[in-house]
Amino acid sequence: MKQLIALISVVLLSMLNQVSFARKINDHNQEKKTENTRYHFGQSSPDGIGKFYMGREISHVMGHLAAGWLERPEREQEERVSLLVEALNLKAGDKIADIGAGTGYIARQIAVLIGSKGIVYGVDVQPEMVKLLTDNMKQYHITNVKGILGKIDDPNLPINSIDLAIMVDVYHEFSHPYEMIRSICKSLKPGGRLVFVEYRLEDPSVPIKRLHKMSELQVLKEASPHPLEWVETIHTLPRQHIIIFKRVR
Repeated sequence: MKQLIALISVVLLSMLNQVSFARKINDHNQEKKTENTRYHFGQSSPDGIGKFYMGREISHVMGHLAAGWLERPEREQEERVSLLVEALNLKAGDKIADIGAGTGYIARQIAVLIGSKGIVYGVDVQPEMVKLLTDNMKQYHITNVKGILGKIDDPNLPINSIDLAIMVDVYHEFSHPYEMIRSICKSLKPGGRLVFVEYRLEDPSVPIKRLHKMSELQVLKEASPHPLEWVETIHTLPRQHIIIFKRVR
């Protein structure tokens, strides 16, 4: 009798595993089907990849070989990064995610404000950039910035742990913007903030290629499928929007 019960248990467990596996396959197929309708493909422009999301062509990624541009001496004068960091209203002990952190130019400034009890996760999809960030933190003796190698659709951040995630001039380069924002939202604490900083498409005097700019309206449009609520748009920077959302669920 015991052997029969054990056999039945094994059979039932096997059936449950098969059902679970079938559901995973179905969910994966549904996700791929949705992705195929979410994005559209067409003729690429010189600065784009020919992949379109919500009417916007996704731009090429700035590679690690151009990392010196992120550290250019005139950057503060051109972009007033100090004003950007000030506008974030950070607190000591905050947990921050700098998505597309590059060399860590902005992460360094944030790290000072949040103090030793806070942490900045410097996320990049390029291993070379993560190494540059790590090396720079050692050079500046900053110990509360942690380099994270992300994926094209997931920043690899702890769930429900981030007070503020910021993307400075990088969102327009995401090859999977929907999936990336979905993953970032999962990493935010309830009420945690997500900040888009993008060169203003509305201003033709901003000396940046068109696909590396975004309008405020386009950012609001692309944030709309996610559990985000617009908080404010700050216009204090000479060239960029600061568009702030918070996670609502």
